Amino acid sequence: MSLRLFTVPHPSRSSVSQLRLLTAYENGGLCLWVRTEIEKETSVEGRGWEASWQTKAHADAIFALDISPSKAFAITASADNLLVRYGLQDNGESGEGQTATLVHRTKHPGNGTLVISPDGRVCAVGGWDGKIRLYSTKSFKSLGSLDYHKGVLQSVAFAHPESTTPSPSSGDEDDDELGPEDKEKRTRWLISAGVDKRVAIWELMDFTKGGEMKK
Repeated sequence: MSLRLFTVPHPSRSSVSQLRLLTAYENGGLCLWVRTEIEKETSVEGRGWEASWQTKAHADAIFALDISPSKAFAITASADNLLVRYGLQDNGESGEGQTATLVHRTKHPGNGTLVISPDGRVCAVGGWDGKIRLYSTKSFKSLGSLDYHKGVLQSVAFAHPESTTPSPSSGDEDDDELGPEDKEKRTRWLISAGVDKRVAIWELMDFTKGGEMKK
């Protein structure tokens, strides 16, 4: 029901990266596939791919999956009331064909979308009830909820920090007029969209300092 393709440093060849594919299934299972064939760029019928581990923590279909920017862990959400975190760096060392998992039981079944913040600290989960719930990715401690949409949430996304690489001018000088404080605030924006045809931009608090959330 969801896929994430990413690369990590190759465990035995420092000059190349290793391609990995995280797949979430309708039966509630998750599998990490590793591209073992380095010389060939193409793959036919799954040749050159091996399953590193697979596990099943959800009772229902997985609808949402995201990987932390550091690629250290992934989090899934489902039709059930569970949020599950999976370690991506132990290479199955926690058990043969397994990975370390942390299961959190929420009071809210029906979660259709989620995203992890650029700093990897916060996970925003969009529910079928139209609410966004914020959690710590480390402990799944609740960090608050956002209520605006009427109906199922279809997508949530975090703004990303401004790139340090200069980009060609787009002719829009609005960003140039922003001060450092305003630019920092924009890095904490969360955007949500639902079946109600509404798009909301939320200015989240800095969870490392405390504060309040604004819409």
